[in-house]
Amino acid sequence: MADHVTSTAESAGLLPVIVTDAQDVAEWGASRGLPTILQPAGGLDSAGKAGIDWALAANSGWLVVHADLPLLRAADLEELAAVLEAGDDPIAPSSDGGTSAIGGRAALNLAYGPGSFHRHLARLASPRVVVRPGLILDVDTPADLETARRHPSGAWLRGVSA
Repeated sequence: MADHVTSTAESAGLLPVIVTDAQDVAEWGASRGLPTILQPAGGLDSAGKAGIDWALAANSGWLVVHADLPLLRAADLEELAAVLEAGDDPIAPSSDGGTSAIGGRAALNLAYGPGSFHRHLARLASPRVVVRPGLILDVDTPADLETARRHPSGAWLRGVSA
């Protein structure tokens, strides 16, 4: 799925930055020629902060998009980027009340976990909610993976083992 998400980001004209605490994932990202940050353990909040800090150091806006979005399409990311370019802070909910994507131009204290969408929404200066099919379904459980496999956009997953 990480390959799908990064390839989709590239198709949307974005530069994916890999943030991970896994050496093999860092090596994979580097082998693809992508900026890669090997982040010590600390969970999603820490990983997101590392990516945000990287973007802000480059004087750039940022989008945090998770690698578990099997139905993601370039148009989904293009909409997030357009919201960011317009000066607003994009945020996309996942079907379970989490946050599948969030963006901004300033530092943000992330707070992932159950119900994170509403926590993040309250922290954004100029939030704009983006609801798109490719951003709604994240894969947290085997049932989520099966749902993605059955969706027409998830046909590529049928050959992927669980």
